[in-house]
Amino acid sequence: MITNPIEILIYVARVFEDVGARYVFVGSIASSHHGLPRATNDVDLVSDLSLGQAAPFIKAVEKDFYVNETSVRRALQTHHSFNLIHFESSLKVDVFIPPPNGFGWQSLLRRQAEPIDESRKVFIATAEDTVLAKLDWFVKGGGTSERQWSDVSGIIKFQRDKLDYDYLREWAARLKVDDLLQRVLDEARS
Repeated sequence: MITNPIEILIYVARVFEDVGARYVFVGSIASSHHGLPRATNDVDLVSDLSLGQAAPFIKAVEKDFYVNETSVRRALQTHHSFNLIHFESSLKVDVFIPPPNGFGWQSLLRRQAEPIDESRKVFIATAEDTVLAKLDWFVKGGGTSERQWSDVSGIIKFQRDKLDYDYLREWAARLKVDDLLQRVLDEARS
């Protein structure tokens, strides 16, 4: 029985690896890794899971997770999301399937293997991609989420000297969040 959130992350990562799909943990898992740690009620990840990998993936998770096969297949065909809900812990895992060449795909290509515990690494979004995704979610949420803004500020604070600012500015312009990126950078300097 797996109930520890770290064990659940490792389990999910292993399933994606076993079926040959790339994945990257994003959202609060990534922002906690690069900035200020915080509790979360769900796990977000991006994957290039394909229709051909769907059946073995579902078979591998269905004993420990609620998974709806129709939702998985629809998400894979339409480049949207589906979720898994862990039976024992009720932890929800949202799996986003990005369209090719979009920002989500970019975060998959740039993913980095990072230690999740003393014996295992998993793929986590880079600090830059996490900042950009959080700013994008901030806008999509009406520009009022203190949690998203705090996550971005924490990453900027802790990763300031390591960030690729050219990459950040390029993708911020593409995502139309360049004004917010500049605002959070200005706040970090003061």
